[in-house]
Amino acid sequence: MEEFIQYWPFLVPLIILQLTLAIIALVHVIKHPHYRFGNKGFWIVVVLFFQFIGPLIYFVFGRGEE
Repeated sequence: MEEFIQYWPFLVPLIILQLTLAIIALVHVIKHPHYRFGNKGFWIVVVLFFQFIGPLIYFVFGRGEE
């Protein structure tokens, strides 16, 4: 337990960053109907289940033109 408390100041910003990125990506997936490949369901699964990397993959490869 002491190791967890020791790393807590490092983990809190990472957790906040990950949650913020996931929420922004999820809102974007839900609001926009155009994707480079895949569909809305596919991107929701990627964003929610692949923590940290899922939202980044969506913004780099999945986000379609407006």
